[in-house]
Amino acid sequence: MPQPQPAVQPEPISADPPHRAERTLLTQSWLDLAFLHWAVDPAEVAPLLPAGTVPDTLDGVTYVGLVAFRMHRVGWFRLPGIPYLGSFPETNVRLYSVDGHGRRGVVFRSLDASRLIPVAVGRWAFRIPYVWSRMSVRSEGSTVTYTSSRRWPGPRGARSAISVDVGERVAEPTALEHFLTARWGMHSAFLGRPLYLPNSHPRWPLHRATLLDLDDTLLAAAGLERPLGPPVSVLYSPGVRVRFSGPPRQPSVVGVPRPRGAGVSAVGSRFRPRP
Repeated sequence: MPQPQPAVQPEPISADPPHRAERTLLTQSWLDLAFLHWAVDPAEVAPLLPAGTVPDTLDGVTYVGLVAFRMHRVGWFRLPGIPYLGSFPETNVRLYSVDGHGRRGVVFRSLDASRLIPVAVGRWAFRIPYVWSRMSVRSEGSTVTYTSSRRWPGPRGARSAISVDVGERVAEPTALEHFLTARWGMHSAFLGRPLYLPNSHPRWPLHRATLLDLDDTLLAAAGLERPLGPPVSVLYSPGVRVRFSGPPRQPSVVGVPRPRGAGVSAVGSRFRPRP
């Protein structure tokens, strides 16, 4: 079945924020990030997106991302970031979306974090699918290892263990690498209405990375249909300082059809490169 397209042309893919930052809602830093991505058919993930969005594609393909990192000093408005409650490991499963105003963004299927209070605030105040997990981020030489084991609300036992070896700096990211990392907003729903939260930050400092080990069921718990095999892209970044703005004033409403799709089953993914 042909995939519904946005009613307007999506904004250009840009390594820099395409919008002007308005009032600051949140500040935070994302540090020691591992970006793992798999190519998927847009029809597979369209039913997992919120109303008003469709899969964002590059050359007819969309992507599923597993992104592990350290959140550092989350702060409200322009206040100083909180050192303890605002700093914690996080791993998210995300999809790529575009709305009826042409705004590209991400849709979070899950966000595992190790601090219960930020998880509760994210779930209840913003309706973002945060979950509480036991987590760690460890570095040894050029190897970075991320672990996560879900506590609440479940499914209990959902887990992720990622090890990457960090390589050389990326001098000029490819079009795909910009597409996967330069995302300037989040699509969600709040009280039954579409929500878009823009963000801004400096250009990503990206490094090539080699996946050493991956043992993951977070993708399955997030509703992915099948084992995805080895990722098509593995990147690392030391991080950036980020600012989220409040929801922008809505432009003229343009409808985006919501594709229909059958339910999906959940299975785990295991990948270990051959020595």
